[in-house]
Amino acid sequence: MIQKGKKIWMDGRLLDWDSAQVHVLTHTLHYGLGVFEGIRCYETPRGPAVFRLREHLERLLRSAHIFMLQVPYSLQELQEAVLQTIRANELKECYIRPIVFVGTGAMGLYAVDNPVHVAIAVWPWGAYLGAEGLKKGIRVKVSSFVRGHPNSYMFRAKVCGYYVNSQLAKREAIACGFDEALLLDADGFVSEGSGENIFMVRQGVLRSTPLTTILEGITRDSVITFARDEGIPFEEARFSRDELYIAEEAFFTGTAAEIPPIRELDGRAIGQGCPGPITRRLQELFFQTVRGQNERYGHWLTYL
Repeated sequence: MIQKGKKIWMDGRLLDWDSAQVHVLTHTLHYGLGVFEGIRCYETPRGPAVFRLREHLERLLRSAHIFMLQVPYSLQELQEAVLQTIRANELKECYIRPIVFVGTGAMGLYAVDNPVHVAIAVWPWGAYLGAEGLKKGIRVKVSSFVRGHPNSYMFRAKVCGYYVNSQLAKREAIACGFDEALLLDADGFVSEGSGENIFMVRQGVLRSTPLTTILEGITRDSVITFARDEGIPFEEARFSRDELYIAEEAFFTGTAAEIPPIRELDGRAIGQGCPGPITRRLQELFFQTVRGQNERYGHWLTYL
């Protein structure tokens, strides 16, 4: 459950948490056309810091551009609004949810003159897949639902409506006793999790799926940077589920999920059935970075 906070930023104003409401005929509620971001703020020795704030908000604006939504705020204004919202809620660590949505006016599929609204909420949120999952790894199921074709979905955008597909996969996986779902693409190759990108290690090479049918994850990009800086061989390449079955290591990446290892897929142990050395090293670098303990990547932090 979301822990209720004090304030939500909405259309340029900080509103009381319970006052940040929308009309039942809000267009995005009915048709799913809206874009959003997930960002995290971490406690550091220098105080709270937001991880890769600029990159997340740039992606938000790119998502809006792809879907022809005119965001009435600049990147700088959005950055300041995020920081203002965290300060107003007096949080040292939190998850941050900016959302751009289409308001009331015309109904139907062509409602281009409806107002575009922006809201930012923040709340404390621990490990998305559980602290135990981060430490020991999670159990994953290949979903019967697949990611759409690139001509049906524009994967560079983080769009509200796309997550119906993810919810179907997630619900199926949980109902079957697993922690998370893995979706294949329309050609049967591994795509991504319900809300995460995926990596695997095979024969010492770190591999991630190409951007064809996945969101261009910012945590994914961070892990690729870590790997290259550490001299870990990396490649982008499609792979099948059976290649993943025989991988030495596998893990997800995402803002909410962070870097949870995958210890089992479809009842098959991945590697030794526990997080491997490359996964552990990348986890270590990630948490050192977001907690302000690695100056090499200090430019990724925006302090309050």
